[in-house]
Amino acid sequence: MLNKRLFIQAALAVATVGAFSAHAQDAIKAGVTAGPHAQIMEHVKQVAEKDGLKIQIIEFSDYVQPNAALASGELHVNSYQHGPYLDAQVKDRGYKLVKLANTVNFPIGLYSKKVKKLDELKQGAKFGIPNDPTNGGRVLLLLQEQGLIKLKPNAGLKTTPLDVVENPKKLRFVELDAAQLPRSLDDLDASAINTNFAISAGLNPKKDAIALERADGPYVNILAVREADLKQPWAAKLIKAYQSESTRAFVEKQFQGSVLLGF
Repeated sequence: MLNKRLFIQAALAVATVGAFSAHAQDAIKAGVTAGPHAQIMEHVKQVAEKDGLKIQIIEFSDYVQPNAALASGELHVNSYQHGPYLDAQVKDRGYKLVKLANTVNFPIGLYSKKVKKLDELKQGAKFGIPNDPTNGGRVLLLLQEQGLIKLKPNAGLKTTPLDVVENPKKLRFVELDAAQLPRSLDDLDASAINTNFAISAGLNPKKDAIALERADGPYVNILAVREADLKQPWAAKLIKAYQSESTRAFVEKQFQGSVLLGF
């Protein structure tokens, strides 16, 4: 009876070791938005594989689904958002998600096919802004910095069009999903476009933007994970690969200053 029990325990131990070995060989699933985030993660994937970490990249076309997929366990990590956006999602949706590490910075740009300078915008011009609170507020702060509008004092990062107290040109704000803004540029007098979507649409932020956000703001992008995975061994390997000299060189060469390093 004792020998039988020992045999069963040994068999279970072997099975357990086998299960952990198989799990260790599985790829972590990383959610990204199409464009620069996906391109950078493809490079990170190659760097990480040399350290024994396999990454399966899953692309999304909007800003909502990557956090939902991460929270539900469909992803291990995502790379597409800045800290204020994650904070808003955690507050609004109750996600148990946290920042793992800084990645890159995409200064948001203002674009137009109808004017070459912001002061050329006509009265009542239609101006596109992202419809999520953090990026919409980000654009309004940029417009205030450019002297086009004035916001309520201490409006904060989540300011909305309702916080505009002075609007000399009577700009009409058109709130759209961030991914739709490049495709709507023909129908608008001007629009704010996140750099990752701008690049995907063939726009060069350094050459095509008529105004560009300063790089020293609070909008550095991040890797996000579930709270429970913050100390996982693969998480440390992912940070190492993302913040490697190889990835740094890739970003600088590939994007020529349109995407800035946040680490």
